[in-house]
Amino acid sequence: MRTLHLDLDALRSFTTGIALGSFARAAVQLHRSTSAVSAQLKKLEQQAGAPLLVRHGRGLALTPTGEVLHGYARRLLALNDEAVAALDGAHWQGEVRLGLQAEFGEQLLPAVLGRFGRAHPRLQVEAQIARGAALVEGLAAGQFDLALALAWAGPALPASLSPQTLAEVPLCWIGPVVGGALAGTPAAPLPLAMLDAPCPMRSAAIAALDAAGVAWRVAFSSASLAGVWAAVEAGLGITLRTPLCLPRGLRVLDPQVHGLPAMPTVALHLHRASDSPAVDALATLVREAVATQVAALPRGRAPRGRAQASGSSER
Repeated sequence: MRTLHLDLDALRSFTTGIALGSFARAAVQLHRSTSAVSAQLKKLEQQAGAPLLVRHGRGLALTPTGEVLHGYARRLLALNDEAVAALDGAHWQGEVRLGLQAEFGEQLLPAVLGRFGRAHPRLQVEAQIARGAALVEGLAAGQFDLALALAWAGPALPASLSPQTLAEVPLCWIGPVVGGALAGTPAAPLPLAMLDAPCPMRSAAIAALDAAGVAWRVAFSSASLAGVWAAVEAGLGITLRTPLCLPRGLRVLDPQVHGLPAMPTVALHLHRASDSPAVDALATLVREAVATQVAALPRGRAPRGRAQASGSSER
C-alpha cells in the first residue's frame, strides 16, 4: 500500500467547490486565486491516479474516484476542524442553551452534542425539544442561546432575533414504508395523523386537501411528534412534515401516485439570542449537521411555490 499525505487545504478547496457548484466561487470564498485552486485539484488528481471530475453539461460532476475522495475529504476536514476547535476552546467554561424542534432531536442532536462535548469538555449544553413557536418565545424570554425551527407565517420577530435561513426544504406527505393505495373519497376519507391544533402544518395540510377536493378525516392527533410518527408507521394515517431526519419505517409519498396535492417549501431557520465563542462554535456544528441532512435529500421535482414565512416558527 502506497503512503500519501493528502493536503487538507487542497481537500477543502475540492469540497468547497463541490458544495458551491463552482471552483471559481470556491476560490473567492477561500480567499485564493482561481489558478491556485486549479493547481490544488491537479495535485489531488495526481495523488489519486485518476480524474476526480468530468464535464457534465455546463458544469462538472464527480467521477467514481472523485466520489470516494469527496466522502473521505469531508470526514478528514471535519476531524481537523474538531481538533482545532478543541485546542481553541479546551478551557471554555459555562453553559450554552439549545432549542430544537422534535424532528431534529433523534438524529441531529446526538451528533451535534457529541462533537461539541469532545471539543469543549468544560462547557455544558442544555438542550430542549419543543414546538417552533415555543422555541422562538423562549428565545425572546432569554431561555435559549440558539434555536433551530421551521419558519411559518405569523407575527414578526424582534429585530434582535432575525434568523439565518439554513435551507429551503419541501413539505411532503409522509406515510408508512409498507402500505397500499390511499383513499380520499367521501366514502373513504383520507386518514390523517397530525399534531394537536393549533399547528400551522396541520392547517396547511387540511387547506391543501380541501382545495384539491380530497376528502379527509383526522384519524389520530397527538401533542408529540413521536406519537404522530408511531401512528403513521402503524398505518393509522398519513401526515405532512419535511423529509429531514425521517424515522425508519416512514417514507415520502409521491403526490401524483397517491392523488395528493403538491406542497411548497418552508425555510429552516437558526435563531440566536446571544453572541460568544461557545455559541458561535455550537451554531457552526448545527449548520454543518443540517447541511448534511439537506444534502442527503433525494433530488426530485421542484416543489410548488413556498410557504409564507414572516419570522414566526412552525408550532
